[in-house]
Amino acid sequence: MPLSPNLRGAVFMSVSMAGFTMNDTLVKLASVEMNMGQVMLVRGLFASALIGLLAWHQGALKKPRFALHPMVAVRAMGELGATFFFLIALAHLPIANVSAVLQALPLAVTMGAAMVFGEGVGWRRWLAITTGFAGVMIIVRPGLEGFNIYALSVLLCVAFCAVRDLATRRIPETVPTLLISTVTACVVTICGAFLVAPLGGWASMRPGAVGLLASAAVLLLFGYHFIIMAMRGGDISFIAPFRYTALLWAILLGFLVFGDIPDAAMIAGATIIVGSGLYTLYRERMVGKQLPAAQSTSPAMAPDGM
Repeated sequence: MPLSPNLRGAVFMSVSMAGFTMNDTLVKLASVEMNMGQVMLVRGLFASALIGLLAWHQGALKKPRFALHPMVAVRAMGELGATFFFLIALAHLPIANVSAVLQALPLAVTMGAAMVFGEGVGWRRWLAITTGFAGVMIIVRPGLEGFNIYALSVLLCVAFCAVRDLATRRIPETVPTLLISTVTACVVTICGAFLVAPLGGWASMRPGAVGLLASAAVLLLFGYHFIIMAMRGGDISFIAPFRYTALLWAILLGFLVFGDIPDAAMIAGATIIVGSGLYTLYRERMVGKQLPAAQSTSPAMAPDGM
């Protein structure tokens, strides 16, 4: 029997999260041999070429002046900061821990929309946001031995992602999504080139390392393609919760590839974050609006540079 639009969207969303998480895994493997600036540059060259070709094929580059919109620049800067701090954290922390903290992004976007744009957020969602960030604190453990600069990097990544996603909501619908993604990927790539020297200089690359980053770029495009297909049918309130399958993929790949076993604090914190996010999505569905937490899974908010 053919799947309903909702179930098909849920499957596509789960596949998309698998693609993004496998990209993270390959990048973490490559980071052993080179600094993050070099990773951003090399992977970015592949990703920019692939996304640019797709944008050209879809006719998204016909009006390049759209790229001059101020919010496109703000989004690109948000993505740049998010990518940099994400890669720093990814190189030094278990992939599941990084992924778990990133699941707080819909909560951060909802909070930002309320504080910056004045969007109505009731006390129940404020409670969910507060609870979710308590879960984040359980994972990063500030003030304890487990907390370090890399845990702070994950928090900064979430903050920059929230800036990116809030800026995306202010970009006119006439600006093609693929044009935004192409600009963002190019900005991340160029800035990666400038960061190579400050972060330790260029390291000689084995063909295997180049292959890892090329494959990571393909997986980015793969994930991006499936998140678009996920959002083209079905109800966003049904499909959006399946973004949390990224955490399951991260735990599985972290164990299989790196031998990481999540500790009790990580499991407890992740459970609280996911529960808070799901409740926020539920409340958005109850009020009958397509609000920030659900929109954090839209194609325009896919992680172009991460």
